[in-house]
Amino acid sequence: MTAQEAPRPHFELDPSAGPVGLTRQLCNIPSVSGDERGIADAVEAMLRTHAPHLALTRDGDTLIARTELGRDRRVAIAGHLDTVPINANLPVRDELDPATGEAVIWGRGTVDMKAGVAVQLALAVELTAPAVDLTWVWYDHEEVASELSGLGRAMRNHPELFDADFAILGEPSNGTIEGGCNGTLRARVELHGTRAHSARSWMGVNAIHRAGVLLDRLASWEAARIVVDGLEYREGLNAVRIEGGVAGNVIPDRCVIEVNYRFAPSRSADEAVGVVREFFADADTVEIVDLAPGARPGLDAPLAQGFVAAVGAVPTAKLGWTDVSRFSALGIPAVNFGPGNALLAHADDERVPVAQIEESAAALRAWLAQA
Repeated sequence: MTAQEAPRPHFELDPSAGPVGLTRQLCNIPSVSGDERGIADAVEAMLRTHAPHLALTRDGDTLIARTELGRDRRVAIAGHLDTVPINANLPVRDELDPATGEAVIWGRGTVDMKAGVAVQLALAVELTAPAVDLTWVWYDHEEVASELSGLGRAMRNHPELFDADFAILGEPSNGTIEGGCNGTLRARVELHGTRAHSARSWMGVNAIHRAGVLLDRLASWEAARIVVDGLEYREGLNAVRIEGGVAGNVIPDRCVIEVNYRFAPSRSADEAVGVVREFFADADTVEIVDLAPGARPGLDAPLAQGFVAAVGAVPTAKLGWTDVSRFSALGIPAVNFGPGNALLAHADDERVPVAQIEESAAALRAWLAQA
């Protein structure tokens, strides 16, 4: 350590606190994307001390812990360690929800998704002889660009560790099962014009005015509702950013609209690109800058059917994109399951019901004991 470097803080996790106590402990370890080293160190130390039955591999700030019991089926269960930036909402505190009166843990990461990780960690330590072999994965860099994902990196670096028959991602789902996920695409749609002095605007072509036609078309676009394997997904096509302008007295010769297309998992990535290119066929250029396919619900897998029965609630569709897509791309059916209301993810008043943490742990424990 150089003289300029400060020692890294040391954090400890105590699995005897159970999933609720672990939620508080995990949330109080700051782990904004790019700063997951402290929480990864704490998770690794806890597993090495309290879970000797797990074979542990570390890849950067991603941890992969596996049972090797010789079972004929394997389930992967994953959750991310990072959060969006803190905004005066740590340390966590115990409150009563103002709307429902139920006991909640309030603070950054409680919903997305340290309560889900706490459930997983508690069960990873507790379940030494589950009915299926387990691959637990806790990974870094989920809340940022997909190419930085610790899960994606670990899958590339250690493909042999990701063979599984079924996968569960601990994304917040109110303690119910959300199948699959929508795909997501971002594109930069560029319109050209001709510069001119604004006092003689008729000598130019205003690229920003040209964009108005496309913006009107976007505003009138109606979201499709598409049923995939029994679950209804809702698509979305929206402008999320716009750039243009040269100076206060210049007719602009360029305008760029950034759009985000959320597409049902019945569409392939190539089909989604085709939809966007056709919609903006009159633009000068359409550049695809980010593309991640969706994932079908995965509920027809035998293990999934047993899990649905254990949770005891009717599954719904996951409308956002999640890392179930990465498992699906490997041919592994995957679902989302975790405590917390996704509508509160990233909110300053993020909070998770204590009872939902306990219920999620009980359902997952019961299923893994007899799956």
